[in-house]
Amino acid sequence: MIHEKMTALTACTEFCVRFSEVDAMNIVWHGNYALYFEDAREAFGRKYNIGFDDIVNAGYAAPLVEMSFQYKQPLRYGQTAKVNVFYKNTDAAKIIFEYEIRDIETDAIMATGRSVQVFLDKQNQLVITNPQFYLEWKRKNGIMNNE
Repeated sequence: MIHEKMTALTACTEFCVRFSEVDAMNIVWHGNYALYFEDAREAFGRKYNIGFDDIVNAGYAAPLVEMSFQYKQPLRYGQTAKVNVFYKNTDAAKIIFEYEIRDIETDAIMATGRSVQVFLDKQNQLVITNPQFYLEWKRKNGIMNNE
């Protein structure tokens, strides 16, 4: 098993459920949760300089290979919520995030989830060791020592 630990690197983004995001039952259609998680990853990337452009400029891509959701309570049209995203450190060449969506008014957990991204090189080949830019990013953010 890979040694994993939670770090203090987090970000948050808020949203208001739009009419176009709900189904006939007036609850958020399940596919929109992936978009909410994407917004949280983008906020994290901007905050910690590890967004899409940062990865591409380093010569890599980081596609999603896994995403899961646990729905706790339905989100409804007009409801305001926030997505907290937590970086989960691993020794593997992966970017792992955990998420929680909370109602702004009550702070109730509406959904939780997890995503995993891997690295591909410019030839779209899987990179099985951590890219140098990612190791430097980890050091800069206090995730690993200067080994």
